Amino acid sequence: MTLLDIKGLTIDIARDTGPARVVDGIDLAVMEGESLGIVGESGCGKSLTMLSLVGLLPNRIRATGGQALFGGRDLLKLSAKELRKVRGSEIGFIFQDPMTSLNPVIRIGDQIAEALIYQKGLTRAQAKDRAVELLALVGIPAPEERANAWPHELSGGMRQRVMIAMGLAGNPKLLIADEPTTALDVTIQAQIVDLVRELKDRLKMSVVWITHDLALIAGLADRIAVLYAGTVVEDAPVDAIFDRPTHPYTRALLGSLPTLAGAAMERLPSIAGTPPEPGRRPPGCPFAPRCAFALPSCREAVPKLQSVPGNARHKVACPVMLEANV
Repeated sequence: MTLLDIKGLTIDIARDTGPARVVDGIDLAVMEGESLGIVGESGCGKSLTMLSLVGLLPNRIRATGGQALFGGRDLLKLSAKELRKVRGSEIGFIFQDPMTSLNPVIRIGDQIAEALIYQKGLTRAQAKDRAVELLALVGIPAPEERANAWPHELSGGMRQRVMIAMGLAGNPKLLIADEPTTALDVTIQAQIVDLVRELKDRLKMSVVWITHDLALIAGLADRIAVLYAGTVVEDAPVDAIFDRPTHPYTRALLGSLPTLAGAAMERLPSIAGTPPEPGRRPPGCPFAPRCAFALPSCREAVPKLQSVPGNARHKVACPVMLEANV
């Protein structure tokens, strides 16, 4: 069953010269128990799309259209009071940098307990006991001792585990992990990925993993949505993305990954050009100026997601590649 269904989401930045669109008609769905990976270059709208669901968009940025159905409610139409009941208790977040998310002058256990008191109505003693249980759940040794620690006393990996504990505190149905491994070394990244995968299965929740790293998401996601300039250009099961990438942008992203197979290269391939600035999107397909397969028709209309022949779950916004069936 569908847990989250986003249709036609648009997000604008308010500017003195007029609004600039940064998310343009995104369609995304998350199924119950599914891991969805959202990938794309910085600025493509990955984080803003998810933040808009719970009313956490920065100042001067707001959702201006579409809907986001979650549990029979349109999240984009809920009041601030109603969204406070959704945040944490139904949709949890793991943010990118725990040092900017954790309060440096409040002990770890108290920060977790604060959310439990507000969301679940626990007493302070009950909340502190539960905070220790959550720290143990995410694999932090000596959780009673760590609950009394200050954020600066923990390593980067430990702090990220604390963020995961906070994201799980309200027993959410959906956990959104916004590039939680970016600031960690490779060994700790692997530990965090394994931890999130294990907790997803144990707690039977859905996970949205936001990242720019396709290699990282390969072993974590059931399905991948590739974003470019505020639009979804490809949406498919993870095996289809790696075995048969269809959109030129997806192919270019995969082509820029280092591999152990193949001929030796002095330099990895890169995608020529840069993504369009907000408010300066080109007409038609936003990737057309950087695309080696672009035709004149690509600059006339924004392509819609269509199913690849023979695979209804593999959708691509590129009529040129669909017609060529390559």
